[in-house]
Amino acid sequence: NEIVVIAGGRVEQIGTPDELYERPANDFVMSFLGPVTRLGANLVRPHDLELSTTPDPGTVAATVDRVIRLGFEVRVELCVDGVASWAQVTRDECERLGLSVGDVIFVRPTPRGRRDLVTPATPVESGRSLL
Repeated sequence: NEIVVIAGGRVEQIGTPDELYERPANDFVMSFLGPVTRLGANLVRPHDLELSTTPDPGTVAATVDRVIRLGFEVRVELCVDGVASWAQVTRDECERLGLSVGDVIFVRPTPRGRRDLVTPATPVESGRSLL
């Protein structure tokens, strides 16, 4: 089964649910299919962010604004260069990091979170029909 994502009367992307989720054509498709947050100039999925207490390669500094425990997961609200962001981590990870409001931590996308946006095929180019 394939899905056609349309915005403003324009086809943004056609693909299976997994294709659209894993390889979104653009920010609209990515945000259409689940929660996203901003890290610098890029949209990422909150569960695809890695938090650390040390400044490892590829990380950016962030301040913890709020820690919200939601059952088996924890939402960590962050401020990165004055921009609100958030990460979703497990309870175990939150405890391991010892996260508290005001802490400075370091954030980067996981390898899975580093997405290259693909160019969507139009229905004619892909051989697919909208009818």
